[in-house]
Amino acid sequence: MSPMSQPTPDDEHWMRLALAEASKAAEAGEVPVGAVLVKDGRLISAGRNAPIALHDPSAHAEMNALRAGGAALGNYRLDGCELYVTLEPCAMCAGAMLHARLARVVFGALDPKTGAAGSVLDLFARGELNHHTQVQGGVLAEDCQQLLQDFFKRRRSAAREAAEPLRHDALRTPEACFDRLAGYGFEPRYVSDLPSLRGWRMHYLDEGPVAASWACLGLHGPGEWSYFFRHLAHVPQWRVLAPDLVGFGRSDKPKRETVHTWPWHRDLLLEWLDRLQPGPLALVHSAGAAPLASLLAAAAPERFPLVLIAPDAGEPAADAWRAPFPDRGYEAALRALGPIPAGVSGPGPAQAALLAQEAMGYFGP
Repeated sequence: MSPMSQPTPDDEHWMRLALAEASKAAEAGEVPVGAVLVKDGRLISAGRNAPIALHDPSAHAEMNALRAGGAALGNYRLDGCELYVTLEPCAMCAGAMLHARLARVVFGALDPKTGAAGSVLDLFARGELNHHTQVQGGVLAEDCQQLLQDFFKRRRSAAREAAEPLRHDALRTPEACFDRLAGYGFEPRYVSDLPSLRGWRMHYLDEGPVAASWACLGLHGPGEWSYFFRHLAHVPQWRVLAPDLVGFGRSDKPKRETVHTWPWHRDLLLEWLDRLQPGPLALVHSAGAAPLASLLAAAAPERFPLVLIAPDAGEPAADAWRAPFPDRGYEAALRALGPIPAGVSGPGPAQAALLAQEAMGYFGP
């Protein structure tokens, strides 16, 4: 195991400077990792990821900080220096740190894929080496991890947008409108090739074990979206499907009001369920979704042997319902089917657990 140090009162201060470097890397389109080199409480140098800009596979944040530090101190040996980096160093960077004779390395988030300070391997713990650098991990780890997650989330979103062009007669709510909604950190899933979709894109949640013998279908009403079922989707050990009806949530927003009818949504959802083949379903719907729930249950009673109304926790959720509709151009579905509800938030954690218990009592574990 690496020789471990203890965090000091200054560690968070220096890590925040490293985070600022990481943010600059993200703005430049590089993976957001930043580093600073410190000696005797004084900032010596800073570095951020730049392999793309420099066409250099070695231009990691730590390497750039070490190069600048060596130039500033006039020595390739960086005795007594401490390096702060937002992500656990890789083998290349760890090797350079050991060659530089750093006194201490402090990192933020773990890197389970390439980390060389304990995650994949631990170069700092090799007793055969003639220099031993102290290591401290986990300083501002959540902030460091969040910066990385946000970056890759935006990158995946951009890739999806490029792969799934938007029809000229629809709008697509920017992903930024959904950032940091409380309790809604689910991986977005989309479908656009169902016949009834006509090329529009529908978003849905699919949380829990895919191989489950039965599942829950969360059905929202006018002005709502899958956020209504955020607590239900967090209940462990059961599969929850929750679509955003086209015109709502993260799904595309056709501009014509005449598109949005309950029979069309019914047919589209049945096509989607035929694609997923989830087995029998507990149909859990909001009060506003009662008309659509009735149409679905009547069209395929064998698919929905259990129908439940989702109770409402009454928690404030106005910002979440407003998020999919940046301006009136996005609101054709609201005008056709109903407005944003007032005072509705969806089932809370305790109510979600009771719904899951009732469904499990019917279908079995």
